[in-house]
Amino acid sequence: MKNVPTTSWRSALQSMLPRSLRMRLLMFLLAAIVLAGAVQGALAYRGALAEADALFDYHMQQTALALRSGLPVDAQGLGPGLDPEDENHEFIVQVWTNEGLRIFESAVGAALPQIAVLGFTNVQARGGTYRVFSMQTRSQVIQVAQNMAARRDMAGSLALRTLAPLAIMAPLLVLAVWWGVSRSLAPVERVRRQLAQRQADDLSPVSDAQLPDEVQPLVSELNLLFERVQRAFDAQEHFVADAAHELRSPLAALRLQLQGLQRAGDDAARAAAIERLSAGIERATRLVEQLLTLARQEASTAVNDPVDLRATAQLALADVAPAAQARGMDVGLLESDAATVPGNAEALRMLARNLLDNAIKYSPPGGQVDLQVCREGDAAVLTVEDSGPGIAPEHRERVMQRFVRETSEGAPGSGLGLAIVQAIAQAHGATVALDSSARLGGLRVTVRFAAAKP
Repeated sequence: MKNVPTTSWRSALQSMLPRSLRMRLLMFLLAAIVLAGAVQGALAYRGALAEADALFDYHMQQTALALRSGLPVDAQGLGPGLDPEDENHEFIVQVWTNEGLRIFESAVGAALPQIAVLGFTNVQARGGTYRVFSMQTRSQVIQVAQNMAARRDMAGSLALRTLAPLAIMAPLLVLAVWWGVSRSLAPVERVRRQLAQRQADDLSPVSDAQLPDEVQPLVSELNLLFERVQRAFDAQEHFVADAAHELRSPLAALRLQLQGLQRAGDDAARAAAIERLSAGIERATRLVEQLLTLARQEASTAVNDPVDLRATAQLALADVAPAAQARGMDVGLLESDAATVPGNAEALRMLARNLLDNAIKYSPPGGQVDLQVCREGDAAVLTVEDSGPGIAPEHRERVMQRFVRETSEGAPGSGLGLAIVQAIAQAHGATVALDSSARLGGLRVTVRFAAAKP
């Protein structure tokens, strides 16, 4: 016979159970009550049967002792006038002589075979089991027997009387279980009603007051999901608003540059117009890329892969090397410590690259930009310093916002670089601080990661 997989049995059992949690709880609790009643009945029956055996064995022994004075050899089994229909075949007394002659029986035709074993024993006779006590005197053998069915009937009657109060209380137990389950699931029903009455754009947290401990983590995770979805919606709204606000001016400028190109009268004017148009397209492209990057970082969820921060910094340096060479700048990685932080490797590379881009862009040609990774206790620190003009202390907090530029005049940019850095740092539980570089004289940006491994 082929073995049925355990998963198939489990699936079949799951399909047989009701889907309602209330009905499942009621079913299991009622089954537990029935099982407890059955166990109690079995134990009560066994206890009553043991007590009946001890009591009837004692009575049988006393009856035999009462007859040990002996009976005459010519004794008759029945007294005169006794109706045979009134004979008791459940309790039988027999007396035998030592020679094996039965001289007394308590009921006609109820004779049991003589037992050679003295004391208590069980005998199969008359279609049932009899408990027999045998005792031998100097001249006679006395046997007292009882049908075991009588004992079982008495034990069953005692067990039923023991279970009677439980049977009477069963309806009250069912009502109590129903009430208790309904009261316990009332907070879950309240949460269901709250969610059913919500509008599609209502992502406020669900109240977890008075919820059972088993349900509260589910509601907490649901609230966290609402928070992530709300953050994604907010990021989308911000992106649409930022794009509408910031793309208006570049598109208008592109339109004017295109008109200038169309009106150009000679090759020199046309070449200048094409150059301006190309630069405008490049700035608009850069702005759109940064807007998309910012929106993606604000809406992204945390990734906790181990990231080698020093290797990530080296990759970021490789990304900005062509721009640094074009401006004749000295950009390098100072002696750094090995540090691993949990996060997204590509996002952290973008963070370092944006810091280096800003430092190269706003420092004078031939300047210097240094990148370093070090450990301070349990924290990992990424630092970027430049020899540019720096940022005044009163403006440092403001430049972390979108589209805010407090830099040297004429430097290209959209004011989104540090906002992207801030968004990535927050997603990784890091902090960003701006101050002056005592070594190079420009701006120093410090990103501190709370937890790191060597």
